[in-house]
Amino acid sequence: MIAFNWWNPLEGYAIPGVSTAFIVSLIAATVLTLVAIPYGKRRPKGTPFSWGEAMLGSVYVFGVMFLAFGVVPHQWIDHADKDLGWDRTNIIYGPFDILKPDSLGGWNPITLQYEAVRDIVVVIIHVYFFGLMLFMWSWWQKRGDDAGVKELETSTYGRPLVRKT
Repeated sequence: MIAFNWWNPLEGYAIPGVSTAFIVSLIAATVLTLVAIPYGKRRPKGTPFSWGEAMLGSVYVFGVMFLAFGVVPHQWIDHADKDLGWDRTNIIYGPFDILKPDSLGGWNPITLQYEAVRDIVVVIIHVYFFGLMLFMWSWWQKRGDDAGVKELETSTYGRPLVRKT
């Protein structure tokens, strides 16, 4: 019988193709990025930051970006190299050998390697986090803007002109 460890609940169970470090770092980077939404809803737009708040915010954003653009891609590359064995020696043949290179008796003039797929996944990870950062920056700048509220016309005295219906 395997004892349950709260720090590693999957100990003793091998799930093929899953890297706990990659999954946890991906989820942590996404959640830590989206934590700014509840904070931004509480903070009114235009409120000045103190020096300490600005420093704390910059360290937080630097840490999240380090996690998103440094740790998560590294964990994927580490998982693909060590656990999946995706390196230059593994060549993609495809189903029914339709991508088999001509150097190995196939018809395809290009030799496709799993290392290239690994690198494409890294690019997709970067694009995902870059898009998430752009969304967050845009959301932060537009928070508190009410697009549906229209200002009423004002008279020469500055009072709103409202007709009684």
